[in-house]
Amino acid sequence: MRVGYVVLYVKDSDACLEFWTKKVGMVLKGTTDVAGHALHKVGFADQEFSFELVPLALMKDNPDNLDLATPSIAFYVDDLASMYETLQANGVATSEIAEHSGKQSFAFSDNENRWFAVLVHA
Repeated sequence: MRVGYVVLYVKDSDACLEFWTKKVGMVLKGTTDVAGHALHKVGFADQEFSFELVPLALMKDNPDNLDLATPSIAFYVDDLASMYETLQANGVATSEIAEHSGKQSFAFSDNENRWFAVLVHA
C-alpha cells in the first residue's frame, strides 16, 4: 500500500480550496463533480501527495459509516482483492468492495473504529 491522498470532509469545498491555495500555497490538482458537488484535490506543485476536499453534504448517506470528523486516508494498491483478503484474514473490519466515483474501493477500520479507504491505483 502507498498513501494516495487524505480526504478532508468540509462544509464548503470552494472556500477550503481558496484557503489551501491562496493562504497555504498549494495548487489545484483537479476537480471532480460528483452529484452536483465539487471535490477538489489540492497539494504542493512538486509533490504527489494531496488533500481531497469532500463536501459533507455529499456524505449524508455515508455508505461506509466513516467518522466524518476524522480525515480518511486513501491508499493505492496494485491488487485490491488481495489486499482485501489479507486485511480480512488479519481480523480487520472491512466494508464490501464497491465502486465509488468510478473506482473500486473498500474501507477498513483500525482498533479505534476509525475508517480508512483503499483504492486501486488508477
